[in-house]
Amino acid sequence: MASALYQSIELLSREKGIEPELVVGAVEEAIALATRKYYKTQENMRGELNKETGEITAYVYKTVVADEEQIEDPVNQITLAEANELAPGAEVGSEIRLYRDTSPLGRIAAQLAKQVIFQKVREAERDTVFNEYAHREKEVLNATVKRIEGQDVIFDLGKAEARCPKREQSRLEQFSIGERVRVVLLKVDRAAKGPQVIVSRAAPELVSNLFQSEVPEIYDNTVVIRAIAREAGERTKIAVQSRDKDVDPVGACVGMKGMRVQSIIRELRGEKIDIIEFSDEITTFAEKALQPAKVSRVSISDLTDKQLEVIVDDTQLSLAIGKKGQNVRLAAKLLGWKIDIKSEEEKRQEVEQQMQALSGGPSTPIEQVTELGEGIIQKLVAAGITTVESLADMTPEQLEEIPGIGEKTLERIGVAVRHYFGHFEEGEEGYVPEEPAEPLPGEAEVENAPAIVANVEAEAENSAEVLEEAEGVAAVAADTEPITTLEEVIEHVPDADEALGSELNESESKTQDEQAAKEGGA
Repeated sequence: MASALYQSIELLSREKGIEPELVVGAVEEAIALATRKYYKTQENMRGELNKETGEITAYVYKTVVADEEQIEDPVNQITLAEANELAPGAEVGSEIRLYRDTSPLGRIAAQLAKQVIFQKVREAERDTVFNEYAHREKEVLNATVKRIEGQDVIFDLGKAEARCPKREQSRLEQFSIGERVRVVLLKVDRAAKGPQVIVSRAAPELVSNLFQSEVPEIYDNTVVIRAIAREAGERTKIAVQSRDKDVDPVGACVGMKGMRVQSIIRELRGEKIDIIEFSDEITTFAEKALQPAKVSRVSISDLTDKQLEVIVDDTQLSLAIGKKGQNVRLAAKLLGWKIDIKSEEEKRQEVEQQMQALSGGPSTPIEQVTELGEGIIQKLVAAGITTVESLADMTPEQLEEIPGIGEKTLERIGVAVRHYFGHFEEGEEGYVPEEPAEPLPGEAEVENAPAIVANVEAEAENSAEVLEEAEGVAAVAADTEPITTLEEVIEHVPDADEALGSELNESESKTQDEQAAKEGGA
């Protein structure tokens, strides 16, 4: 039958979760240390516990060598001859024991032995805890709230205590002593004071474990969790995918009337959860990840850096970004891509700036064209025309489609734009005609070209189409070279050949009539 001392050692071992042999070894080492200190010796000493009687003995052991020449440590070595005197039959290399009386050990030696025993037990306990939990990181464990130390919560895991720091707690949670909760084992630190088990209530693995417990389809791998992004106490986004085409992954996680997901929300103290169907197409996945906002379009801006550009309607921008950027931040974490989110107006302005940069010059606000007047400027700005360059690029038909722009307003806009760019036409204020170049030899008939052009313009006065073309010719003439030949007139002015023909016929007829009148008078 085991002694009372050994029974006490076994009880202590069960409480600490360590092997009894470790405690026995601590007791034997403590007795040896106390005995050596009592006898004030540096000899090697060991302790020995008899499990049946509970008797503890201490002895000095020395190594047997052949002769004095081989002695290197006189304190812990003994010659063969001396050993045979103490214990006949001793051999070289064996050990000889010299027992010491432990009865004189007093209170100080007993106190020293107690300290050594406690230290060895604590070390054994730390090793046991480390070996128990070191390989279980990211595992969800059941724990009981043991006490609260400042902002940290101490949980009892059964075989060890675990610490949950403030950064690993949910903002919505308050714990009471004795409450049972599930925690995620983050890591085990083998610190100087022993291993510290760190647990978390904010890790995404907790949400994954809760879904696995509540959703049978996830437990049997019919539905797979592909990604989780979480901000504890605020919102969680979880992407799920079904391996069975007949199983809706989102519906399976939500449950009938939301019972499954509501159970998880209660466990997380009211944390919001967005369940999203996973897609291998990154643009489609991004649209779903930004829910509840509606996305207009998604494009990959940089494949190497994994960056997406998301365009949303102006009314959806704040919803897509979320409170303090939470929605887009969680979506980016869920996708593993960077997200640059813009409104339609921001994208339009960006494109305009790029076009202006390509066109080679800065844009000019339309307000600088003072000849338009405030009323016309307001109508143009309302139609999205904000620069002089964009106004100049528009056709008359496009301008007439703007509400409030009529024929007279259209003419006024054309004059104002030409004045702004320094293009003046004949009849407009500030027009300075260019002197025509001297006619080439053999082309005297071109001297009448300006008059012919004037007649052509007069004939086309009631035709808006011919007038626009004539103005284009005049503008070209003002920008390039003056029209000096008959061929150029015919080339630049539509129907000029017919007008010239009619003009020449009328001139020829008039000449014949005058000639006949003269002959009749004669």
